[in-house]
Order: sequence, then C-alpha cells, then structure tokens
Amino acid sequence: MQEHFLSILIFFPVLFSIPLLFFKREAGKSIKIYSVVVSIIVFCLSVFLYFGFNPDLQDYQFVEKFAWIIFLNSYYKVGIDGLSLLLILLTTLIMPVSILASWNTVKIRRKEFYFLLLLLEGALIGVFASLDMILFYVFWEFILIPMYFLIGIWGSENRIYATVKFFIYTMFGSVLLLIGIIWLAFQCQLVTGSVSMDITTLATNSIYIPLDKQIFLFILFSLGFLIKVPLFPFHTWLPDAHVQAPTAGSVILAALLLKMGTYGLIRFSLTLFPAAFIKLTPYIAVLAVIGIIYGALLSIVQKDMKKLIAYSSVSHLGFIVLGTFAVTQEALQGSILQMVNHGLSTGALFLIVGMIYERRHTKEISEFGGLMKVMPVFSAIFLIVCLSSIGLPGLNGFVGEFLILVGSYNSPNLHSNLYTIFASTAVILSAVYLLWLYQRVMLGPIENEKNKDLKDISKLELSYMLPLLLFIVWIGVHPNTFLKLTENGVKKVLVNFENAKAYELQRSIEKK
Repeated sequence: MQEHFLSILIFFPVLFSIPLLFFKREAGKSIKIYSVVVSIIVFCLSVFLYFGFNPDLQDYQFVEKFAWIIFLNSYYKVGIDGLSLLLILLTTLIMPVSILASWNTVKIRRKEFYFLLLLLEGALIGVFASLDMILFYVFWEFILIPMYFLIGIWGSENRIYATVKFFIYTMFGSVLLLIGIIWLAFQCQLVTGSVSMDITTLATNSIYIPLDKQIFLFILFSLGFLIKVPLFPFHTWLPDAHVQAPTAGSVILAALLLKMGTYGLIRFSLTLFPAAFIKLTPYIAVLAVIGIIYGALLSIVQKDMKKLIAYSSVSHLGFIVLGTFAVTQEALQGSILQMVNHGLSTGALFLIVGMIYERRHTKEISEFGGLMKVMPVFSAIFLIVCLSSIGLPGLNGFVGEFLILVGSYNSPNLHSNLYTIFASTAVILSAVYLLWLYQRVMLGPIENEKNKDLKDISKLELSYMLPLLLFIVWIGVHPNTFLKLTENGVKKVLVNFENAKAYELQRSIEKK
C-alpha cells in the first residue's frame, strides 16, 4: 500500500472527477457535495502521508517506479521529501477550501467547473511528487489546460485577454523548459554513456557538465520557473490573471500555481546546475530585490483590491527567490516555509475579497469604508489575515520572512548584505499597503448607503476560513512542526551544492 500511496493520491481526484460529467445539470447541490467529499478524502489521504513520512531520512520516501518510455530511459517514478510533502499538504488543503468558496458563486456549468478543479488537484500533486523529468513535464503542462478554462469561462469581463496572456507567457516558459530537459538528458549521456530522465541520476552527474553548458541549461530551466513565479520583469501576466479569475481560480493561482516556479528553482535549478547557480546568483538576486520593492510600491497605489493583492504576491515571491539563491540552511528552510505561508495568507486574502465582491459586485476600494460596523466577525478575520501577510510575530508570515532575511544576510553566495538590507524595506511597505487597505475598507464611517445592510460572514464562509486561520496561527506559534520536515532535505541539497563548488574549484585549478 505504501509503495502505491502517492499514485493513489495523484489519480484519486482525477478518476473521481469523471463521474461529475454524468451528473444532471439540475443537480447543483449533489455536484457540489460530491466534489467537496472527494477533495476532503484526498486531504485525509495526504494527512496519512504526513504521518508516514520520516523527517530523519534524507532520501525520497514513498517511492514508486516502473518503466514508462523505454527508449528515453524514462520511468513513471514518484516520491517525496519534506519540500514535496509540504506543498502536497498545501494543495490538498486549498482545494476543498476553493470548492466551498465556489458554493454559491459558480452558477453556470457547475459540473465542468468542479471537474476541472479536481483534475487540477491531481496534476498539482503529480508535479510535486514526480522524480522523472518527462513525467514532471507532463504534469507541469497539463496544469495549463484546467487553468485556461477556469479563467476563460468563469472569469470576469476581460477574461479572454487575461487567459490568452497567461497561456502565452507560461507556454513560452514551458517550451524553454522542454528544450532544457532534452539538452540536459543528452549532456548527461556524454557523462554516463546512457540517457536518463531520473532526477536523482541527473543531480549526481550534472555537475560534470562543462560550466558554459551548465549556464545555458540553467537559463532554460530557470526562465521557465521564473515566469511561473513570476519574478520581475516576467510578472505582467499575473495581475490580469488574478483580477479576471473567479475567486477559486485566484486562490489556486496564488496559493499553488506560483509555488510550482519556486519549487522548480530548488528542485532543479539549484540541484542540477550548482556551478551555474553560483555564477548567475548576482543577476537573479538583483531581479528578486527589484521585484520585492517594485511589487510593494505598486500595491500601495492600486485602487482594485484584487490587483493590490496580486502585486503583493510579486513582492512576497521575490523574498522566496532571494532566500533560494542565498543557499543557506536558514534561508532555504525559510523560503520553503514561506511558500506555504504565502499560500495560506494570500489565498485567504483572495477569499476575503471574493466575499466582499459577492455582496457588492465591486472590488474598488473607494466603494467601501466602515464595514467593521456591520461585519464585525468578518473584520476580525480580515485583520488577522492582513497581519499574517505583513509578518507579525506570532503568525505564520513572520517565521518565513525572518529566516529568509537572517539566512540571506549571512549568505556567502550573495557576497553582499545589501540585497537583504534593500529587501527588508518591503516589510515596512507591506504594512503600509495592507493596513491602509484595511483602514479604507473596514474603518471610518459608512458613507456609501449600499454598505449599511451588508451581512456578516456566513457559516459556510466561516467553515472554509477557519482551517486557514488555524494554520496561520499554528505555523506562527509552533513552526518546528513544519520546519523539521524540510531540515534534512535542505542539508542534502547544501551538501550537493558544496560538493559541486569543490569540483568546480578543482576543475578551474587544473585548467590553470
């Protein structure tokens, strides 16, 4: 059972999405109940995965492998480490939350909507569990299909423009990634004598690839990931996609799809091309710092709540990229934890905007004010989520950002603490745009008559916000529950990184 557990987790939502297509369109309630039950079962399965995981081991666990594409020496191979486990747990938590958030908002083509959400869940778990490059790429590309339709069919008025822009950007990055995968396989063939798509084999042998070729491979892989993050200046698709997507689409996009990029940087760019990683770190670190400050400044001037949160994601993801390129134990563990933190906090912010939008059908900040008087419970939840996104001590955002800043400041790979000094200014800027947002929406007198009769948060809305609030507080109060899962995995990455540095130094000495 343990050997096939990951495959069950990947294909359970995919297989059980198919019966949705045979429901009658009039059976709206049955469709929703069925979808929620399937997603909750998947979450429960992932909890078993958590309890079966041994954080003391550095090797991949729950590994399943069998031959797939013989002539490419490609296998169906899946397995997890601490990084994969956290992102799979985040995926299985966010999906039932997104389905519940769509309970009263999706009124057309319900069965197709929930069918696509369950397909997306299986593909996301597949991305985080794949240990074969071709298998990873298949899941990576498949995710484009449900997201394309989720935004294109159930989005807002400019959804077609946003969908096409999203598709072109991410497809361009995916093509570069595919070229990189093919080139890497044949480069490793020159080293080992045989083609391999196995991530572990590639990681062992890719350090022997000449530096000039490593740099080209690193660029091909990393561009695909940085577009998905998205890092400045590849970020322009994100605000449009967020603004036009339905609430569930925005939540999944922010909480899960963006993490595919940061996951790829750690799993592939850092692990496979450490010498090129060192060489190009200053350039990526500069872009990360620009993105951190630029995203925060743009958030301050936004008039649309969704667009404000979208630009805040550019800033927060810049922190994760900076921590990744710092390559220290603290920074890498902080980056991994911050992926989860961002998923919880920003996902919750998009849910909150969705609740307001359903009541007023506008996302303009100027339309609101004084909502605390009529929505006291909602305002309390909104405040907690804002403070978690800012990084208040005691809530989840603080731990991740603190570890990233400490690890980056002392990083020998960054060669300068100026990156960290400039990046830390965004901590202040995040307080500016989020607290100012809260002030304008929730505080003061009610000047707009349409806001006087708004209903407070419903039991349904409370049911899907409470799990997110639980983890926001849990990570803030007891982060070691999650940090211990990634400790040994990060140590393994760092050992591989140091070995590659030593080999590259020896190679440069021999050339001289």
